[in-house]
Amino acid sequence: MNEDEENINPEDQNEANSFDENQAEIKPSEGRHFYDNNEEDSHDTITKVTGMYKDWFLDYASYVILERAVPAIEDGFKPVQRRIMHSLKELDDGRYNKVANVVGHTMQYHPHGDQSIGDAMVQIGQKELLIDCQGNWGNILTGDGAAASRYIEARLSKFALEVIYSPKITDWGVSYDGRRAEPNNLPVKFPLLLAQGAEGIAVGLSTKVLPHNFNELIDASIKILKGKPFTIFPDFMTAGIADVSNYNDGMRGGRIRVRAKIAQLDKNTLVITQIPFSTNTTTLIDSILKANEKGKIKIKKIEDNTAAEVEILIHLYPGVSPDKTIDALFAFTGCETSVAPLGCVIQDNKPLFVGVTDMLKISTERTVGLLKSELEIQLSELEEQWHFLSLERIFIEKKVYRLIEEETTKEGVISAIDEGLKPHIKHLKRAVTEEDILRLTEIRIMRISKFDSNKAQDKIEALEGDIEQVKHDLAHLIDFAIAYFTKLKEKYGKGRERQTELRIFDDIEATKVVLRNTKLYVNREEGFIGTSLKKDEYVTDCSDIDDVIVFLRNGTMMVCKVDDKKFIGKDIIHVDIFDKNDKRTVYNMIYRDGKSGPSYIKRFHVSGVTRDKAYDLTNETAGSQVLYFSHNPNGEAEVITILLRQIGSVKKLKFDIDFASLGIKGRSSKGNLVTKYPIKKIELKEKGISTLLPRKIWFDDTVQRLNVDGRGELLGEFRPNDKILIIQQSGKLKVITPELTTHFDEDMVVLEKWVPKKPVSAIYFDGEKERYYIKRFLIENENKDEIFITEHPNSQLEIVATDYRPMAELVFSKVKGVQKENLTVDIENFISVKGLKALGNQLTTDKLKQVNLLEPLPYVPPIEEIPEEMEVLDETDMGGENISLEDDGQITLTLE
Repeated sequence: MNEDEENINPEDQNEANSFDENQAEIKPSEGRHFYDNNEEDSHDTITKVTGMYKDWFLDYASYVILERAVPAIEDGFKPVQRRIMHSLKELDDGRYNKVANVVGHTMQYHPHGDQSIGDAMVQIGQKELLIDCQGNWGNILTGDGAAASRYIEARLSKFALEVIYSPKITDWGVSYDGRRAEPNNLPVKFPLLLAQGAEGIAVGLSTKVLPHNFNELIDASIKILKGKPFTIFPDFMTAGIADVSNYNDGMRGGRIRVRAKIAQLDKNTLVITQIPFSTNTTTLIDSILKANEKGKIKIKKIEDNTAAEVEILIHLYPGVSPDKTIDALFAFTGCETSVAPLGCVIQDNKPLFVGVTDMLKISTERTVGLLKSELEIQLSELEEQWHFLSLERIFIEKKVYRLIEEETTKEGVISAIDEGLKPHIKHLKRAVTEEDILRLTEIRIMRISKFDSNKAQDKIEALEGDIEQVKHDLAHLIDFAIAYFTKLKEKYGKGRERQTELRIFDDIEATKVVLRNTKLYVNREEGFIGTSLKKDEYVTDCSDIDDVIVFLRNGTMMVCKVDDKKFIGKDIIHVDIFDKNDKRTVYNMIYRDGKSGPSYIKRFHVSGVTRDKAYDLTNETAGSQVLYFSHNPNGEAEVITILLRQIGSVKKLKFDIDFASLGIKGRSSKGNLVTKYPIKKIELKEKGISTLLPRKIWFDDTVQRLNVDGRGELLGEFRPNDKILIIQQSGKLKVITPELTTHFDEDMVVLEKWVPKKPVSAIYFDGEKERYYIKRFLIENENKDEIFITEHPNSQLEIVATDYRPMAELVFSKVKGVQKENLTVDIENFISVKGLKALGNQLTTDKLKQVNLLEPLPYVPPIEEIPEEMEVLDETDMGGENISLEDDGQITLTLE
């Protein structure tokens, strides 16, 4: 860590900022003071620290804050950065300078070693704004460092020369050794601090200003000048995707989330093309490998092909879900990072905590002030030029120079010229001084002899035009500043478009995406569960962050964390992984109330539980026992047969119960009475179907995810076997189960509930034959990526429709001045339904300008028998994941 770029972990920044926001002005020490401790202390064990310690810590803290770690609001530079830029200007001759030479020159101004200067200069150069770099300056994508300063070269960029330097309005001070003048602040006419960002930690104080987009800062500055509202958000050179919903204007307490850009290259390969801010490919790959070693994710190998652009290939084992792996990468690796901004700057020798909005306003106001100062100096210089040219013209045209021919003293010459000018200077804007007269005496005879009165008048008139323009600019300073910012954007804004995509992130639940690489076992009789009971009954795969739900025969239930070995209670009847957000899993149960009481039946789901707490699902009567239990991942309701014991005059010893007739209630409900007589046996008569309403699924375009919370566009109501259809602009399509973890590509053009009997219609351009084709087809394969246009590089999908009777409009290109009329195509009548791999029919040989999809023709679907859905009695939201039932889920217990 160098002395000028001291960094802080973002998680610890808030703790480091114990400095009061209303601090008094920090001033360098004016001398050392020593004090005697004459105060008497009743406790001999306490000794006050006095003398040099009383001032030294404050002096040190003040120095680090003001002279090392925190940038100034005026120009956005830390002291070392300012001195580097000053040295580059002093050395600037248009050619490259060795960085080692610049570092050495900077040491005349900077009281620290060359290492801190070199590191700071590399950081400025890597931001590609102020320094034109040559050689190996490192790579922010891979984390590779720059070559030694003797091997790399630098010069000021054109942008830096235009916006940073203006010696006539620069506030100058004295260097640390008093030998040279250096700028206290550079006259930067641009929000440089927000463009480059800044990070550092001082004594009890830190700062972290995130970089923002060049063009967006200029646009926002213009809005400030026009009095319009604006917002600015960070933009990173590493690109990536950022969620800035909690940015908090870049002030303390805010936080942004940044993700890598991950895409699915094929079914077994993921590719990372952009990385989050504050990471590089080396640290990112290390985090992925560590997550793989810990069993959080499962990958086959990683390839890093990063050069000028990021390309990290992640190869997966066959059968591993790419979508789930992407979420796991965000949850367990550096593919998602959290950055805590903290706007702290130095203003008037005081720390100032300020948001980026106010930073930009201060910068914009300062730019206007600097432009005004430059215009005022320019006006003064132009008026001086006009004044002297006017004097020179009078001096020569009126032959005033002849009045000094007989003068032999300096005073006589000055007096003669002064008298000779007086009749002709009434139109001048200021009085003639002795200095003006001395300048006239320095005019050479050759210049007087070649003096052209007309040319002199043209120069004066040109100056008068310039003076009027400057006065106009001063009178319309805001318009002038807007034009200045607009010019900067036109000259330097190309190629500086936003790189970081802004998007609201969905929250990823680690338990849903973690790799279940451990096996859970149960010893039902002794009442133990755990991952180390390998000789006992296997339950399911699990991870070390999963919760487990356990039901006992006595009617108690408990949720606990996965452990090596844990005692729950004897006579375990059901064990499974527990998902607190799963409301589609329904438990069907019959229990006996007490040792000889009546039996009750109930259906319930489990939510809102406390870990390691036992819950009684019966009527809490001693001796209660579960007689029948089933778990149903999709709300299934089976039919069972009850057989009673032969007691007394009981006539009906056998009857059926359909669980579908019961409502789904909470786990604490008592249930409905089954019988008051003893039950001999319970048999499964018929497996059940889901009694839950079809699950409504929405697509939220903001986060590009499916959800069951009502966010975005409703795709429809989905039963367990329903699928969704995805079609991409590239001509690919697939039919998949609507899982909430699914990721979607950016070129997706169709996302809807799949109707197997509804054909897909497409018009595309065949790159090989250079003709337009039309086709209609049905999709036969599910869960498989398929391409329905030809695979030539120049082939392109024009339109795709999933309507029963689509209509299209062909707009032809003009050929030899002749414009063919638009043609309307009834696709249903134009071509019949064929296979997906069919080429289709040629649409036209004419060149098309555009193909438009029109409103489809009316269609009445045939009447089909639709099974009536059984409604549940309570209207609890039954959203959750689709889970396939691998066994019947029923448990019949032997009765005592």
